[in-house]
Amino acid sequence: MIIKILGSGCKNCTALLDNTKTALKELGKEAEIVKVEDFKEIMAYGVMTTPALVIDEKVVSSGKVLKTQEISGIISGL
Repeated sequence: MIIKILGSGCKNCTALLDNTKTALKELGKEAEIVKVEDFKEIMAYGVMTTPALVIDEKVVSSGKVLKTQEISGIISGL
């Protein structure tokens, strides 16, 4: 599983990254986590507001910081 955090590196992007790492740890799952800060690459996903969460090249959230439980639910549903 490859998880990408799209954003400029702001505090919300960092919070989403931290929540994602916590969710993976709680679920006992491993994934490659990539931070994407290049706006051309972010736009290629059709994301207009950050932070955004991309799992295996599918945008699952944009424009808000998901809570750990929300991320866990998304990952578990895959």
